[in-house]
Amino acid sequence: MKRFIAGEDRRQITLLPDGLDDYITADNPVRLVEVSVDELDLAALGFAGAVPEATDRPAYHPATLLKICLYGYLNRVPSSRRLERASQPNIELIWLTGRLMPDSKTLADFRRDNGPAIQAACAQFVVLCRQLNLFSKTVVAIDGSKFKAVNNRDKNYTAAKVEARLAQVETSIGRYRAALDRADRVPSDVAEARTTRLNEKIARLREPMQVLQAMGRQVEAAPDGQVSLTDPDARSMAASGKGTGTVGYNVQAAVDTNHHLIVAHAVTNVGSDRAQLAPMGLLAQAATGCATLTVRADRGYRNGGRCRAARARACCRTCPRP
Repeated sequence: MKRFIAGEDRRQITLLPDGLDDYITADNPVRLVEVSVDELDLAALGFAGAVPEATDRPAYHPATLLKICLYGYLNRVPSSRRLERASQPNIELIWLTGRLMPDSKTLADFRRDNGPAIQAACAQFVVLCRQLNLFSKTVVAIDGSKFKAVNNRDKNYTAAKVEARLAQVETSIGRYRAALDRADRVPSDVAEARTTRLNEKIARLREPMQVLQAMGRQVEAAPDGQVSLTDPDARSMAASGKGTGTVGYNVQAAVDTNHHLIVAHAVTNVGSDRAQLAPMGLLAQAATGCATLTVRADRGYRNGGRCRAARARACCRTCPRP
């Protein structure tokens, strides 16, 4: 077609193919991932498989798998299956791994078996930022995010939920009993068969009621009044929108306001942020190495006692976020 920018012919054969490095710009973040991981002592950080075995089939180097995981974190691709699919057409991953394409199970096992080592590698990056004086402004912003757990909302119990579900079961039983009374007033073969079915339904409803009553006793015995069956540490947390609560964790992050780098993070199962100001201020202080920090936080962190405690420790001085 005339007067349009034309692309290359896909069937055109090149005598000297382009190098992979030509497709990655000099300021691409994957170059930082490459340099950061290559400079780490993976064996000292505790990565399994950093020293290869003398026998058996060769394995992927932990540095390769760590690069893929860090790339996924940077680009919001946490799923191992999605990373496996991305490693085939994604030119950045192809450059980063040298055309290696580990399967999803290899990536999932790597993250499962090397959790503390990956955390230590992230700590080394914070140390590098300190050495480069990237935290010189001594101003951090703190905020929390609700991360959904694998625990379904129906598998999380509180006193209110147990009471509501018991009320639903009792309402169903009452409805079936009313139907039984109506069937008794009209004697016939059809009514007798219907009465038998209704009695069976009532008997089946008694079992979940007993389960809910036992769960109610567990909820009363729990320190915080909650029980999660799939993920015991997950807790039900309210969100900003009505009816948008989730079962998960409250992830706190302290971010350097100048370079937008996460200097410290923590995970809690307490939904409120009010008690997190001083602990996160101390973590940010330790990570940045600053004697005094200016911490910016929203009104959800407003807690007079905690603010005074933070100032008393000479940890931080707080000011509202803009």
